[in-house]
Amino acid sequence: MLSPSPARRRRLWPVFIMPAVVLVLAIGWSAFWFYAASQVDVQFDGWRTREAKSGRTYECSNRSVAGYPFRLEVRCADPVISLIAQTAQQIATRTPLTAKLKEILAIAQIYNPRLVIAEFTGPATVATTGQAPFATAKWSLGRASVAGLPDIPQRVSLEFNDPAIDRLDGGNPTQLLRAKHLEWHGRLLDGSTPANPVIETVLELTGASLQGIHPVLADPFDANIRAQLRGLKDFSPKPWPERFREIQAAGGRIDFTESRLQQGDTLAVAAGSLGLTADGYLEGELQMTVAGMERLIPALGLEKAMEQGVSQSSVDRVAPGVSAQDVNKVIGALDRMIPGLGNIARKNANAGLAAGINLLGQQTTLEGRKAQAFKVTFTHGALLLGPFRVAQTPPLF
Repeated sequence: MLSPSPARRRRLWPVFIMPAVVLVLAIGWSAFWFYAASQVDVQFDGWRTREAKSGRTYECSNRSVAGYPFRLEVRCADPVISLIAQTAQQIATRTPLTAKLKEILAIAQIYNPRLVIAEFTGPATVATTGQAPFATAKWSLGRASVAGLPDIPQRVSLEFNDPAIDRLDGGNPTQLLRAKHLEWHGRLLDGSTPANPVIETVLELTGASLQGIHPVLADPFDANIRAQLRGLKDFSPKPWPERFREIQAAGGRIDFTESRLQQGDTLAVAAGSLGLTADGYLEGELQMTVAGMERLIPALGLEKAMEQGVSQSSVDRVAPGVSAQDVNKVIGALDRMIPGLGNIARKNANAGLAAGINLLGQQTTLEGRKAQAFKVTFTHGALLLGPFRVAQTPPLF
């Protein structure tokens, strides 16, 4: 009778293979993360040097890196942003601006470091360097995203919920901007080349109002403006006035491909192209269509041109360079259409101007409503509605 063979001893080493592999991968991943974290300061200093050449400097009272194991979180406490020579006015007055925030948190996934998302914590103050703040800003949510780093960014976005900006006059706040939502997006247009890049930008405002800029902007409005900037030759670091000067020299333009603004019952859309004069002013023409134009006339101040008598001095206050004779021709045309209408126009400026503007443009429809299509002209920075000057824009360099 045969005795049973002894049981074969079970090998234990395969049990430890998987834990060992996991441990090696964890050590390797940890080493990779800490190496990437150690490069944050190097990358930040390189980026800060590049921005300084563009007239923008950034400082943090304390900078820290966290986010292990799958992302990098760079926290900048009490950031100070200084802007030098960013506008023509800054260059003329030699007044650098300084903005101070509570915190900036930048986040990048370790497996996709070319996309960076930043969150801003307010409030923020803005001051002429070395002086007391002249403006303050706050928001419920503020963030940005940049895709394509560390090379030339392919896409940049800014987003703010409930932004509120106030002027400070002797410490007393005065409302400047209020909005429910603000977004700005910029990207390199598909098909454009590094030697001749085209930047497409989109600005969206919801429930926005601006005080002290122009009466027409005081009531809440929604806006969606899409434009393309052409004429850039490179992305080397430089202040924007210098870049705009190069765009003008290259014959570059700002093409407004789609713009829509709604304020109460008034709706306006516009498209066209603007260039720059040799001294930096906007020059060009937009085709605009407006439904509810009569509501805008008081806010635009056009009724001043229809004062009794329509003297040359009255016209000069609204449309310098325009002949009072031309304005009276419009009123005369009203009289020829309906006897006595011109006199009514003189007494009722809003109705008269609405009719006068109708003569300057064409009747049309906009989203099912009666509307008027006409040209809006920029001449050496002056914004002209027909023959009437309604605003003056500053030079870009």
